Amino acid sequence: MDNSGIHWLPLVRGAVALSFAASLAACVSSPPPEQMARTTLQTAPADLQLMCANATAGPAGVDNTKIFPISSRAVDAQNYNVELDASGRKFNCVVDTAGNVKSVQAALPPA
Repeated sequence: MDNSGIHWLPLVRGAVALSFAASLAACVSSPPPEQMARTTLQTAPADLQLMCANATAGPAGVDNTKIFPISSRAVDAQNYNVELDASGRKFNCVVDTAGNVKSVQAALPPA
């Protein structure tokens, strides 16, 4: 009796197990779009973020090319809060949907 054909048996078992695991992983679904963070936390449009960056240049004493938006979120239906980095210093800016900058303040350092 020749036992040379038995050597492939562990490989077949491994392939079957891997195939089963892949099938199981395919059953896990992502949340619906309305429950994803990007859609539930509305970010400010890019032009409003840039308006905040330009408005922050004066209070920060930094050229506006050195100010970068790092995050933003809707405060209400008409206003956004934009967090900015001005050469390592953090600022918060509130801008409305019409592009009017309501306030620019230095962010408090983390406690």
